[in-house]
Formats: sequence, structure tokens, C-alpha cells
Amino acid sequence: MDQEALMKDVVAQVLAAMGKDGVSAPKPAATAHEVPASERVTKADYPLGEHIADRLKSPTGVRLSDMKYEDVISGKLNFKDLAITPETLELQAEVAESVRRDAFAGNMRRAGELIAVPDDRLLEMYNALRPYRSTKQELLDMADELEKQYNAPVCAKLVRDAAAIYEKRDRLKKA
Repeated sequence: MDQEALMKDVVAQVLAAMGKDGVSAPKPAATAHEVPASERVTKADYPLGEHIADRLKSPTGVRLSDMKYEDVISGKLNFKDLAITPETLELQAEVAESVRRDAFAGNMRRAGELIAVPDDRLLEMYNALRPYRSTKQELLDMADELEKQYNAPVCAKLVRDAAAIYEKRDRLKKA
């Protein structure tokens, strides 16, 4: 496959995955209990790009309906214009909850929190969470970083829980 065909295929897959009309609403991510019932989305709103396109924008404010293949090829649009946002993931979580997929909704919310974490740091955190890679204090420091620096309280709780479980199961790095 030549480079242009590959690029067209990638763009088509991204656009299909996001829906045809948008990416994400520019509002702070909220948990389910913070979103008024009248504003929550449900399975009836899925796919979001077809049903609530007016609420969907990219991190840079570009509406998906305004994205064109030619703009990607020319460089007018870049990766940040195609990236998902915490708001889109929150909307996806609401859809999941509407069909009682609460665990999946939680995954979407954690993913939304992690968008703020730089990729290199995220990979370091991932590796630090593997058994025997970190001391309890290192994991607790990571949880504090997630909560304070990246406003990721749900992920911070997950890391604190991991530290406690690793301690109980003797899976921590020896200091």
C-alpha cells in the first residue's frame, strides 16, 4: 500500500471510529453524578458523531464534520486535531452506563484522566505498576502526582489500591 493510500485508510478508520460529525465537547470532564440527567447521553445517542455532533469537538476546537482528508495530507490538521478528549470519553462512559456496562464506563473515565499525562510519563507509570518494580512509597508518590499534578483522582485511587494489594501479596520492590 503506498503512503497516500495508507494515510487515506488511517483517516477513514479514525473518522469511522469517532463518528462522522465530531470528537468532543469543550467542558471539564464530569463524573456521572455531576452531570444533570437531562444532559446525559444514552445508547440512543450512539454513535455520538451522528446524534450529538453539536457537543463534539477536538482538543483544538475543530469539529469532526469540518475535518477533511486533504487537510490531514496538507498538514493543516495534525494529530492533536484528531485526538480524543476527556469529554468524549465521559460521553462514552455515559453511554456505557446507560446499558449497565459500569466497568467499561470506569475504564473510559480513567482513560479520560490519563489524557493529561505526557506519553513518556504514562509509560514510566505503567512500568512502575508492574510487580516488583516499585516500593510502596514510590507508588504512593505516583498516586499523589496523578492526583495533584494531573487532576486524576480516580487513577490515583487505583494506584493506592495497587500499593496496598502489592504490599499484602509481597509484590513490592525491596528498598
